[in-house]
Amino acid sequence: MGHTDMRKGMQGLALLVQQGLQRNPHGGDLFVFPGRAGALVKIIWHDGVGMSLYAKRLEKGRFIWPSAKDGMVQRTRPILPPSVPPMLRRVSPMRNPGPAPPKR
Repeated sequence: MGHTDMRKGMQGLALLVQQGLQRNPHGGDLFVFPGRAGALVKIIWHDGVGMSLYAKRLEKGRFIWPSAKDGMVQRTRPILPPSVPPMLRRVSPMRNPGPAPPKR
């Protein structure tokens, strides 16, 4: 897919996943979208509770991307900076307490 219009939000990026990649954006996969300059990425992820949008901008340098096949890179190991996976673990649906109990 190349670079992405970074003005797009959650819904616009989810639509790109559905129409451009023919994938389900609510399936639990991470979808990472690079900006034109390579220093900004946006990530959408549905954790089973709701959709999340993350953005990461490098102050220096740019992200290095593996070669894409059919418009996407599929990896089973992380290709993101080490700081991203712990960020995603902190919002695990297992830690979502749900609605607060009624007050007595």
